[in-house]
Amino acid sequence: MTKQASGAFDVKVIPHTDDEPIEPTIGRMIIDKQYHGPLEGTGKGQMLTGGTDVQGSGVYVAIERVNGTLDGHSGTFLLQHGGVMTRGVPQLTITVVPDSGTGDLVGLMGTMMINIVDGKHFYEFEYTITKS
Repeated sequence: MTKQASGAFDVKVIPHTDDEPIEPTIGRMIIDKQYHGPLEGTGKGQMLTGGTDVQGSGVYVAIERVNGTLDGHSGTFLLQHGGVMTRGVPQLTITVVPDSGTGDLVGLMGTMMINIVDGKHFYEFEYTITKS
């Protein structure tokens, strides 16, 4: 049975500086999140970004480990992010990495959407937990 959870989250995206940058248009960031609501916990991860010469166009990929409680089920899981911005129009896919759930979240599968309203971040998480 598919369930839905939605709520707010706080996020800090901190540039990671390497001694030898890969390329000026490619960046690396550290992700630090605090989820609130049915998903209560922290998210830690890393993001790679790529920019273009066209204003509002670029790409990012990220891996995030979430540690917390989802509707009363505690454990951890991985999220894989993939986002493309085409002249200001975003396309984003966030997916639970298969077999990454631990504790009560073993068997977790799902997708997440992010909405930003007036500078505040919100998640919509559609998921199932299938015990094998």
